[in-house]
Amino acid sequence: MAEPKRRFALRPWLRAFHRDIGYLAVGFTLLYALSGLAVNHISDWDPSFQSYETVVQTGGPIAGDDDEVARFALARLSIADKPRSVDRVGDTQVDVVFEKRTLHVDTKTGAITDEGQKPRFLLRVANWLHLNRGKKAWTYVADAYAAGLLFLAVSGLFMIPGKKGLAGRGVVFLAIGIAIPVAYVQLSGGPEAPRKAPARAAPAP
Repeated sequence: MAEPKRRFALRPWLRAFHRDIGYLAVGFTLLYALSGLAVNHISDWDPSFQSYETVVQTGGPIAGDDDEVARFALARLSIADKPRSVDRVGDTQVDVVFEKRTLHVDTKTGAITDEGQKPRFLLRVANWLHLNRGKKAWTYVADAYAAGLLFLAVSGLFMIPGKKGLAGRGVVFLAIGIAIPVAYVQLSGGPEAPRKAPARAAPAP
């Protein structure tokens, strides 16, 4: 007696692919989520750099013209980079300026104030990747990650049958998830809201 043909079961395959792609997406999701939280509050802080200020005492006055003072300060702090400019700020102060760093040299006391910004650990790289500053190859990597997220979202709809799936409470959560961004756009006015200037009152006669 011939055995009955087995029906193709879609859900086991969906679960398998969903699981494996989910594992692949963990690292990317952590990176984008962490960076997203940081960049989302960019008006409150610099998500990529943190400010610092340190003072180095050299032990006495620093003699010489501005360039000599700058060379002394660079040697004292073991800085090999070339400054963008060397500026005389006052009778006793010379500023050695870099892109994200400035040395304020007090030629009278010999104090060197090192003021600037340094990259935040991990966040600097995460933000750089999230905002696609690297372009080129990372664009394709980011597109692949986005495609993976789309698959995870869509496949997740059909993984669980019955009342706990899309035929039951799943459709309620799906509707809520869609309604939240739609409602926010409607209530906030959407992308055109900032352009709508309030009407000016007519001047009094």
